[in-house]
Amino acid sequence: MSTASRQGRVAPGPGRPRLVEQRRRGATAREEILDAAAELFCRHGYTGTSTRMIAEAVGIRQASMYHYFKNKDDILAALLDATVVGSLERARELLDDDRAPLDRLLDLARFDATQLVDERWNLGSLYLLPEVGDDRYAQFRTARSELAAAYETLAAAVLDDPTDTRSLLPFRLVESMIMLRSDEQRDELDGRTAADLVDTIVGAIEMLLTHRSPA
Repeated sequence: MSTASRQGRVAPGPGRPRLVEQRRRGATAREEILDAAAELFCRHGYTGTSTRMIAEAVGIRQASMYHYFKNKDDILAALLDATVVGSLERARELLDDDRAPLDRLLDLARFDATQLVDERWNLGSLYLLPEVGDDRYAQFRTARSELAAAYETLAAAVLDDPTDTRSLLPFRLVESMIMLRSDEQRDELDGRTAADLVDTIVGAIEMLLTHRSPA
C-alpha cells in the first residue's frame, strides 16, 4: 500500500486539462497545487484561502484538483508534513550516530534551520495556524514532537543532566527561523536575510549548552 493510501490521502491521478500553460513550480500537477497553496496559505491564511483560489493560481479547473487531494485539509496536511519529514529522518540518523552529542546536535540544528529557510514559502509559519490543533493534523504534530524529543535527547547528553531545562531550547531556537523569515519579508532585518543567520543560531545553541555559570 502506498504512503498516500495509508494516510488516507488521494494519490495523483492521470493528467487533467489545464486552463492555461503551467504557471507554478513543480514537476507534477500535485506539486504545482502544493506550491500555489503554500503561497496562498502564507499570504492569506488557511480560512482566507479557498480551493477555487488554489485552482485558479495553478491554472486548472477546481474539480480537477480533487483528483490529487480530497479537500483543502488534505493539502494543508501535505504541506505540514513536508516541513518536518526531512529533519525527522536526519534526527533519527543522528541519534544512532557515534559522534559526540554536541556535534550531532549542531548537525541537526544546521540541517533543520537550512530546511526552514530554503523553502520557497515560509511553510513553518503554518505551524501557527489555529487549525493545526485539530485531530486531522495529529500525524504532523506527532512527527514534530518526535523531532523536538530528538533535540532534547541530544542536548541533555551534551549537558550530562536530563533535568537541565536548557535542553528544551535548541529546538525552539531553530524554529525562531520561522519568525526571522517573516521579519525578512517585512524588511525588518536591516538588509540581512534569515539564511544569513543560520550560523548565528547554530552558534547560539553551542554557546547555550557549553557555557558554565560560575558556582
